[in-house]
Amino acid sequence: MEERVRIEIVHPKVWTIVLDRPSVRNAVDRETAQRLADAFRAYSDDPEACVAVLCGAGGNFCAGADLKAVARGEGNRVEPEGDGPLGPTRMFLEKPVIAALSGYAVAGGFELALWCDLRVMEESATLGFFERRWGVPLIDGGTIRLPRLIGESRAMDLILTGRAVGAEEALRIGLVHRVVEDGQARAAAEALAAQIAEFPQRCLRNDRRSVYEQHAMTEPEALAREFVLGMESLREDGVQGAMRFASGQGRHGEGVPSNK
Repeated sequence: MEERVRIEIVHPKVWTIVLDRPSVRNAVDRETAQRLADAFRAYSDDPEACVAVLCGAGGNFCAGADLKAVARGEGNRVEPEGDGPLGPTRMFLEKPVIAALSGYAVAGGFELALWCDLRVMEESATLGFFERRWGVPLIDGGTIRLPRLIGESRAMDLILTGRAVGAEEALRIGLVHRVVEDGQARAAAEALAAQIAEFPQRCLRNDRRSVYEQHAMTEPEALAREFVLGMESLREDGVQGAMRFASGQGRHGEGVPSNK
């Protein structure tokens, strides 16, 4: 029996959630989608967990929905409310998720990667909406998140053509944030997650929330919301942070993750 999804606690504040169906390049069927969504709900509910890493077993991130299961009449969940077809893609979590991309991160797997806050990609990995060939639509957020990340013009190219995108191009257009040697995406993502987990979390989460919430607001509304969240952060984290700085901690960029 396939484990499908497993959770590994590699650091007291970091969860690694692993898609584990290597025989099908970690394609997601209905049961796997449910388990993946449940894993992220558990991460969200754990008060000790600060950052999650999503990766795939066996050298691939995720090949999207399991089309063989769909062809057998065992398709993924497609109701308008609740979880998305691939599981967590409609969730808004209070805490960040980093995708560790290896091998193929295509079709719905590409949409899962777009759902994450940050993406670390191996040099030989491939992104792309390969389902374009089969008439399978993007319904896990791809048409929404990709234009917001890289702009409508570049997104339209990838959406209409379904072409493959390599690591060099993905980094150049801002689709991924780090490129690492093959076999190192998970370790690099976990190291980045561990660094982020050590920052004052209320401030980090409020700033992240402000970024996402602004899309539905006018600029004055977004600025007002940023101020409300910022004042909450100052009350909880800011005064203590200022005291640590005054005592000499964190000077000259100490404790800030590098871009490597």
